[in-house]
Amino acid sequence: MTDALAESRIPSLQLLSRGKVRDLYAIDDKRLLMVATDRLSAFDVILPTPIPDKGKMLTEISLFWFAQLAHLIPNHLTGDAPESVVRPDEISQVSGRALVVKRLRPLPVEAVVRGYLVGSGWKEYRTSRSICGIDLPDGLKLADRLPEPIFTPSTKAAVGEHDENIDFAQTCRLLGNDMAARVRDASLKLYQTAAELALARGIIIADTKFEFGLDDQNQLHLIDEVLTPDSSRFWPLAQYVPGENPPSFDKQFVRDWLEASGWNKQPPAPTLPDDIIARTSAKYREAVRILTSAT
Repeated sequence: MTDALAESRIPSLQLLSRGKVRDLYAIDDKRLLMVATDRLSAFDVILPTPIPDKGKMLTEISLFWFAQLAHLIPNHLTGDAPESVVRPDEISQVSGRALVVKRLRPLPVEAVVRGYLVGSGWKEYRTSRSICGIDLPDGLKLADRLPEPIFTPSTKAAVGEHDENIDFAQTCRLLGNDMAARVRDASLKLYQTAAELALARGIIIADTKFEFGLDDQNQLHLIDEVLTPDSSRFWPLAQYVPGENPPSFDKQFVRDWLEASGWNKQPPAPTLPDDIIARTSAKYREAVRILTSAT
C-alpha cells in the first residue's frame, strides 16, 4: 500500500477548515482548494487510522458523477488544475485528490434521499411507519425498495456531533419555502438519474446525501462530494435480498469491527488492524472500478 495522507499541509494557502475527510483552503476571493485526505470517520468520530488512497478514490468517483449529472444542475468545479494553485513542493498532496471549486454559500442542510429502507430510516419506520414525517406503507421489510424515493433531510452537524433528521416543514423554516422545494426537487432528480445509471452497472444506491450552495445570483449548485461510498450506501445488485442487510461498498468492515471491539463510540477511537484497512480500501477500489469502467 502507498502511504496515506491523514492531514494535508499546504502553507502557501490559508487553511479555512478541516472536516471529517476534507481540508479546505482559500485560493482567492472566488476559489477554494478542497483536499480529500485519507481520513475515515465512523459513528461521527474521526479514526486514528487513515485508509491509503481513499481520498483519491473519493475524488475520482465525485468527478465521475459531477460529469454524469452536469446536465441537471451546475456544480462547484472551476476546471482549474489543483497543481496550478500550490507550490511545486505541495503538488504531491493535491494530485488526484484535490479540487479547485467556486466559493459558494453552503446551505445548512444535508439533502438526504432514500430509495430503500435501511439504517436510521428502518429504525424510524419500525416505530412510526414513517420517515421524517413521510408516511410509508405497512409491511415493508429491511432493505425493501421504497415505492418511490423520498427526501429526508437532516441538519449539518459540526465535526464530532451528530446530524439530526428533520421533516420538510423544518427544512422550509431553515431555507424558506421556495429554496426548500428547489433543493428537494433537485435532490430527487439527481438520485433517480444516478440510481438508474448505477443499477445498470450492478450497483444499488440505497440512499445518499447531497450538499448544495448558492452563488451571488442565488443559483443552486451541487457541492462537496457526490455519490461516493462515504456519502451513500452502495450495494452489489447480485447479492441484494429484501429482508437482509446487504453487503456494501463502503466502511461497513470498519463499523462492524468497531462494534465488535467494545468501543463506546466516543473519542478517541481505536487503531484499526491492517486487515480491516486492506479490506476497506479494496471495497472503495471495487466501487470505483464498477462505476467508472463502463464509460
